[in-house]
Amino acid sequence: MRAGGLARRLAPAVLVVAVGLLAWQVAVTALGLRPQVLPSPLRVLAQGWAFRSALWENTLPTVQVTAIGFAVSLAVAWSIAVAVDFSPWLRRALTPLLVASQTLPVVAIAPLLIIWFGFGLLPKVLVIALVTFFPVAVGLIEGFAATDRSATALLRSMGASRWQRFRYVRLPGALPSFFTSLRIAITYAVTGAIFAEYVGARAGLGIFMQLQRNQFRTDLVLAAVGVAAALSVALFGLTYLVQRLVTPWYRGDHR
Repeated sequence: MRAGGLARRLAPAVLVVAVGLLAWQVAVTALGLRPQVLPSPLRVLAQGWAFRSALWENTLPTVQVTAIGFAVSLAVAWSIAVAVDFSPWLRRALTPLLVASQTLPVVAIAPLLIIWFGFGLLPKVLVIALVTFFPVAVGLIEGFAATDRSATALLRSMGASRWQRFRYVRLPGALPSFFTSLRIAITYAVTGAIFAEYVGARAGLGIFMQLQRNQFRTDLVLAAVGVAAALSVALFGLTYLVQRLVTPWYRGDHR
């Protein structure tokens, strides 16, 4: 995508954000709200910059646990989806369990994971994986099932094995669906990491928010929220870049 086209696509979102921030600034100034209640965007920006070192030091652990947790999530989702595609029996057996896994209240499960596994990396990784693997797994399963049957039948008539049909037809056909589900899941990953840090961690944006909230530093809490939002948007945008590299044929067909 050219720079001009990208700018045109981003312009409406940037405009809406700018108008929202302006309205926020005007409302705080007009109502004379205390910073402990609702700081202005300018104050949030100024204090975030003043505490940029602390924010950076707490952002790195969150990025690390997000990357590891999401990698585990992708590995689990791909393993389940491929196994289900190769075995209709597994599809019938695992699909209800996948749905049931999303009914578990993470708010209740996360503290238990801390009790079982301590305050290390493992419970945070498990929380992120639990939050994010379902959209990816379902997207892949549905993507495999929706591939072109005529192409599959053609390869079968030519003597292609089950693995060859999967590799040359079902896998490429499922990739667009995979990237759509990936974008849904990636937006949950950072949130899951921060929530896991809230429950128990030594460093991270979740801990930073909790400490600043306890000191009534609403401005720094919102600064950390802004960092987390920027991180989520960056990861979301990265999925488009990866998709352009992995599926150039799909991009060309959907301009």
